[in-house]
Amino acid sequence: MSPLRMCPRRNPSDSSDVPTVYVIDADASVRETLDVLIRSVGFQPRTARSAEEFLARPRLITPGCLLTELSLPGLTGLELQRLILERTEVPVIFMSEQIDVRSAVQAMKAGAIEVLTKPVAADGLLSAIRHAIERSRAAVDHLVRLRTFQERYASLSAREREVWGLVVSGRLNKQIAAKLGITEITVKVHRGNMMRKMRAGSFLELVTTVETLRRWTGAMAASTHLPSESPSDTDPWVPSLLPSPLAA
Repeated sequence: MSPLRMCPRRNPSDSSDVPTVYVIDADASVRETLDVLIRSVGFQPRTARSAEEFLARPRLITPGCLLTELSLPGLTGLELQRLILERTEVPVIFMSEQIDVRSAVQAMKAGAIEVLTKPVAADGLLSAIRHAIERSRAAVDHLVRLRTFQERYASLSAREREVWGLVVSGRLNKQIAAKLGITEITVKVHRGNMMRKMRAGSFLELVTTVETLRRWTGAMAASTHLPSESPSDTDPWVPSLLPSPLAA
């Protein structure tokens, strides 16, 4: 039996940034059928026979999603999902001929987009893929902004990081000077250097950027059960969820 009820409509993407749909299934006929379907709507398929084969490939921070069979040789689909929870740019869609309620609940609690029963209707599958890619685009945009933020933060000196933390926590220059045991003039110098390196045009812009990244990172950590980061007095929030170096 074919894994899909085929009824695709061609809608090629005009973007050079073509989303990638990773397909994992031990059945070659399933991989071939899905390859054709995914290409027919302008997305780029990348197929694998197992979770291990998928994991052996480098992580790419680009729009896409993962379409995987629940029952795989070696690592199962659920085990793979647990291993890539931090990969917020790769939403997961599960498919299988037999899906028990417990597995479906586990998959959805861990953030799966859909759990589909084979044979999968092409329209339903494509709808799930498009939804996953929309989520992926938002995650990629955030991760790129996060990486830029991390790189700028890494350029700060130890003292500038101390000033950074106290500025973002709302301390005045004189309070920062008293806290660090330096003069207000020195605080202003460090603060100016910090703002320049962080490329923030104003204090409000800096705080807004921090809060936006903090909210998104917290939301993604909660949705994927990742540990949240604890702020400190002089370093209220330094995100560290990205791999290094960032793959292109």
